[in-house]
Order: sequence, then structure tokens, then C-alpha cells
Amino acid sequence: MLQGVSKLRNRIIARVFRELDFVEQWGSGVPRIFKEAESLGLPEPKIIEVGMRVRVIVYLLESIKIGTNGLTTGRVESWLESWLESQIATKVIILLLKNDAGKAELASGLGHKTESEELNKQIKRLLELDYIEMTIPEKPKSSKQKYRLTTKGKAFLGKEARKDRE
Repeated sequence: MLQGVSKLRNRIIARVFRELDFVEQWGSGVPRIFKEAESLGLPEPKIIEVGMRVRVIVYLLESIKIGTNGLTTGRVESWLESWLESQIATKVIILLLKNDAGKAELASGLGHKTESEELNKQIKRLLELDYIEMTIPEKPKSSKQKYRLTTKGKAFLGKEARKDRE
């Protein structure tokens, strides 16, 4: 990672990130993060292997205030931890960029054989945040139920893309 070697694990997500200009050049992100930390005088980021996953800890110059939308701080921290560790919510948003999809389609797009409790939890959270909406809101348990990005969800992606380019 530190040498800029990149191995794509999910070509679909990589292609979507590339099309959204989230990616400048394969393998350039981690070395840039380390150089930026050094130039700002921050502690060197840590790369920790956790089973088959990798956790990267990046130190910030200053703390970030998080808008809670009425949630208590403990619930926001718990939600953020879940969001970052699972990354299912992010992948759901990316999958919904192209087409509306039901839970089975989303599970398949995530590489799962069946719907998981975590997928259901993240869909519920995205609905609460108004990032996604049901295509048949009057029948939430319909077998034909699909989900789509809302204007707020699209704006969130646009804002994230702009932040990455700055």
C-alpha cells in the first residue's frame, strides 16, 4: 500500500468511483495520505491488519463537529462506527447510483448470497437519513419493493466527490 501498488477487489465499485472522479490514479491515495500527514506535522497514519481486512487510522489536524439531526452523541458515534466498519451503506448508495434495486439485488451486488441483518440495518438507516427512498412507500413490505437515491443522497455523493477533488 505504501509503495502505491493497487489491486482491485471489486471492479464494479472501482469503475463507478473512477466515473465519479473519486479516483485520480490507481495506487496514489495511500502514499498521498502519508505525505500530507507528514507535511502537516501530524502523526504517521497507522495501517492495521484485522483478519482479512485492513484498518487505516488517519489523524486529523482539528476535530470535526458532526451534525446530529436530533440523534444523541452516543447514537451518532455508534452509527458512525457501524457505517465505517461495515461500509455496506456506502456500497448500497453506489449500487443505487445506476438503478433502483430491491434488497435481494443489493445483497447480490454486495457479493452476498442472501439479505443480511446488517444490510437491512443500513437500508433502514439510509431511509431515516433520507439518502434513499422506497419506490412503493405505501407498501413497505412488498416483494416488489425497490430503493432509489433521493436528491439528498445524490447531493451527499456530489459533496463527497467535490471534497475529494479539493
